[in-house]
Amino acid sequence: MTDTVLVTGAASGMGATVVERLAGAGWRVLALDRAAVQATGPAVVPVVADVVDRALVTAAVDGALDGHRLTAVVNAAGIYPPTRLDDYTDDLYRRVFDVNVLGTLNVTAAAVPHLRAAGGGAVVNFASVDAFAVSPGQLLYSASKAAVLSITKSLAIELAPDQIVVNAVAPGWVDTPGNAATGRMAAAAAGIPLGRVAQPDEIAVWVQRLVEPGYVTGETVVIAGGAAMR
Repeated sequence: MTDTVLVTGAASGMGATVVERLAGAGWRVLALDRAAVQATGPAVVPVVADVVDRALVTAAVDGALDGHRLTAVVNAAGIYPPTRLDDYTDDLYRRVFDVNVLGTLNVTAAAVPHLRAAGGGAVVNFASVDAFAVSPGQLLYSASKAAVLSITKSLAIELAPDQIVVNAVAPGWVDTPGNAATGRMAAAAAGIPLGRVAQPDEIAVWVQRLVEPGYVTGETVVIAGGAAMR
């Protein structure tokens, strides 16, 4: 029976690219998002749930597995509204941390019993280069992604006895529709040592490497064209 991977934020951006790459590599993919995901083939199973609702996520994942083995999870769901000290709100704080941090925990908690039942597996979280080298106007986003780094390390220790590895990727600027809409990609590329932003599949290929359990756990792969060195 084909192993299954759960990917969140699957309707757009990096989540959609990860779904495409893993399905193409032979995985059965549970593509989870708040909105229905357009299935790109028989290997992709759309799952509708909001990552901030732990009970809903758990029920949705349990139902969608349908007897298949879950051996990997990719927490790609995330939001990045710009915020500064003079314009953040309580509601925006809660929304950013609910999606980026609580959502990562909720999905992992829903998946771990299935990973244990499979004899182990892998969790890949999406952090950001902003967790290391913050960007102006990303007060809450940067803080939330720094929390994801810490969660990745903590879960790596907690889940190691179950043979579950937990790692993260930390992309810099990526050529996604959301980033393009900011109008800042050209200026950002000028400050990157490699002189360009990443293509989505350049991130997804690292996710593919990390969903295969190995001897690496608790680590974060920075994929930013050298920008984090500055």
